[in-house]
Amino acid sequence: MWTPTSWQTKTIEQQAEYSNQAELDDVISELSELPPLVSAQEVQKLRQLTAQAAKGEVFLLQGGDCAESFADCHQASISRKLQLMQQMSLLLMYGLGRPVVRVGRMAGQYAKPRSAHTETIDGTSLPSYRGDLINSAEFCAVKRQPDPSRLLKGYSLASLTLNFIRTTSPEVFQKLCQAQQWDSRQILGEQPSAFAETLNKVQKSFQLMHQLSPSHWQPLQEFYTCHEALHLHYEQALTRNIDQQWFNLSTHMPWVGMRTAKPDSAHIEYLRGIENPIAIKIGPRMTERWLCGIIEQLNPINAPGKITLITRLGHQQVAKKLPELIKLMQRQDYAVTWCCDPMHGNTQIAQNGIKTRHFSHISSELQQTVSLHQQHASVLGGVHLELTGEMVTECVGGHCAIQEKDLKTGYTSLVDPRLNPAQAIELSLNLMKAFENQGVTQGFPSVKNY
Repeated sequence: MWTPTSWQTKTIEQQAEYSNQAELDDVISELSELPPLVSAQEVQKLRQLTAQAAKGEVFLLQGGDCAESFADCHQASISRKLQLMQQMSLLLMYGLGRPVVRVGRMAGQYAKPRSAHTETIDGTSLPSYRGDLINSAEFCAVKRQPDPSRLLKGYSLASLTLNFIRTTSPEVFQKLCQAQQWDSRQILGEQPSAFAETLNKVQKSFQLMHQLSPSHWQPLQEFYTCHEALHLHYEQALTRNIDQQWFNLSTHMPWVGMRTAKPDSAHIEYLRGIENPIAIKIGPRMTERWLCGIIEQLNPINAPGKITLITRLGHQQVAKKLPELIKLMQRQDYAVTWCCDPMHGNTQIAQNGIKTRHFSHISSELQQTVSLHQQHASVLGGVHLELTGEMVTECVGGHCAIQEKDLKTGYTSLVDPRLNPAQAIELSLNLMKAFENQGVTQGFPSVKNY
């Protein structure tokens, strides 16, 4: 029998080791009494939209930080990220001919899995940084110790972020219907004229549509959240029973990564009991038996909209691995929504020792994924990106021409490299072109039925 705590009987990985269990129990008890961060109705709506994405009726745009920082929970940072997500969604709506659902890696992406339990610098070994929800990135013996009070701070900042998004999203959307908000040089820098022409067409189209039918744009102001369901005590504390169904109300769409997505794991045990749409990250090591075992536990009745498969295969392996996965899902007749994460499979270490990603590799995997789904009579229903509204220099390449020598000038990510706004917009334009080349665009979207 499933309960929000039944995961505790299973093998668990990637969890913090707290020195004071009583203190952790007190924090979990307090969290359990606090109001939920999202509503069951919102979760159910996103699940319906995820089912529509599987049929190509809408498109999911998931984006945000690799690991959110408590220090970045301020108005300017959230506003820039929100504006970027809105800009990308309007571009994709125009280019793909379907409504775009924004799902931010925001308001909860505070925990990260790590490949090693410890980090060693100059002969000193300390617990690895596992995200601000658990410990500090500062290499300090005291601050690297897992601190239960951070769970309460994470909840508080997630609540503040969600409140700001809900009150600000309509205002951001209104501004994007104004010409000055689409200055191509401000958005893209010195890009090819074709990009500027596309941006100009998009801006004029949406400005006209908004003037003719403003009431139809309200659904496009909706914003959902997602994060990796990694810290199970936190997820458990924010799980609620609504009308005899269990919902994780810390986020709309939790996902599980390769490190914890094992059929008999605590994470799968937890996720199998909630009604939220659930995403599964799929890397090159995922086997048929492994994947089928997870899906059958998480979605035993094969309900549409429940499972999203986020492929992260790398630009060199996607052509070999993705067709096998598509054929497997078709043979099994599983109801899944396909999403592409072109970031994680393309991470590498630069010559100066800094972790980075090449924009050309990211774009290549995304473009290949669009083509492969089309070739195999499948539907790519979304994209999953690590990005920021700040002009960082973490991923090399793109028309902003960031080179490895530039990485040190603006690298602020706590874990993995992110696209900056210019690179994110350029990738959106490349995605538009990829869909156009496959002949699967549908013309300017109708908003009425969204």
